[in-house]
Amino acid sequence: MRIVGLRRAPGEAVEVGALSADGSQVRVLTALQEFWAAPAEWLAASGGEPLATDDVEIVPPVLPGARVICIGLNYLKHVAEGSYADGGVPEFPTLFARWPSSLTVGGVGLPVPSNEDGLDWEGEVVAWVGSTLVDASPEQALSAVVAYSTFNDVTARRAQKLTSQWILGKNGDRSGPLGPLVPAGEVGDLRAGLDVVTRVNGVEVQRGRTDEMVYPVGETLSLISHTLTVHPGDLLATGTPSGVGYSRTPPWLLHPGDVVEVEVEKLGVLRNPVVGNETRSAVR
Repeated sequence: MRIVGLRRAPGEAVEVGALSADGSQVRVLTALQEFWAAPAEWLAASGGEPLATDDVEIVPPVLPGARVICIGLNYLKHVAEGSYADGGVPEFPTLFARWPSSLTVGGVGLPVPSNEDGLDWEGEVVAWVGSTLVDASPEQALSAVVAYSTFNDVTARRAQKLTSQWILGKNGDRSGPLGPLVPAGEVGDLRAGLDVVTRVNGVEVQRGRTDEMVYPVGETLSLISHTLTVHPGDLLATGTPSGVGYSRTPPWLLHPGDVVEVEVEKLGVLRNPVVGNETRSAVR
């Protein structure tokens, strides 16, 4: 099953639906808020009104108030290739936040901000939380994950490096494309190892496996839950393998006309074109 958000017309409320096998139709399940009130139940639902995918707008099924928490430096080879290598591997994960408004979906153009030389790719996996977590154990936290998605944590490196905080460089307009939700039961435990591959214009630039993560999903969500309550619909982006563009010699960044795709085993391919800054106001 592949779950997406959809709008029947501009400005209308977001609904949640299941894509057909060929992606030509989406079967409407329920309203966005109702879905996240009982996500496990809706993931097991059948039926629903079928609509042609071409007749709706596909959007992330993300609650407006959701927290998008991201793990930085979660693969050892990625730590080694960057400017953070001298600090070693911290005991606890480096966490930063995205706003839901920075998220988009496959097929949507990713604009390069006017003061950037280009954008950088970061292929990874997102975990979707389906129940409330307060002071959870790692086992409880992992069991609360209801789905996973392919994700590209597209980064504006110049903005990211301006200060010690990464928020600016990680929240560019339409800079966080998400693939459809795939139920956790269909994916299994990320610690068993899923391939994560990123390509630019068909050329492979990243390849890693989820069993290489330093900070696993359950442990990280448990840590977070001891400070702030994690709610249904919150997301955890799990970090990227080595192979990002800024660390190469010379640096290799994304420019208008490029196409970047992230493929995660069992989760599918997420593909986006890169477009110019002039398109930033065209789509929210």
